[in-house]
Amino acid sequence: MKQETKETPLERRVRMGHVQRRDIQRRLAELAFGRANDCVKLVLEDSPEVDALDLSLLSEVKRNDKGTVEVRLIDRLQALEALSGLVGSEEGEMKAFLQALRGGEDG
Repeated sequence: MKQETKETPLERRVRMGHVQRRDIQRRLAELAFGRANDCVKLVLEDSPEVDALDLSLLSEVKRNDKGTVEVRLIDRLQALEALSGLVGSEEGEMKAFLQALRGGEDG
């Protein structure tokens, strides 16, 4: 018996060709420059209203048996690099900026 999976709105848009370059640029910019406040609220508040939180920057949350919490966020440098690949026109400036973020090492 074949199990059917429900198609998400995003998957439908991609399949229909409705996701455009500007959509990707906007989303990458949101990830690269977004605030992590809601991710912090998730782990610090006793009963956060999860549906109201923007957890798009959240990659992983771990809590051990002693109550220690580890929060991992997305790699902003990776998002910036992907965004710079789409932007293109200021490529030299963006490469210099990313290189400075990496501490001057070549990437």
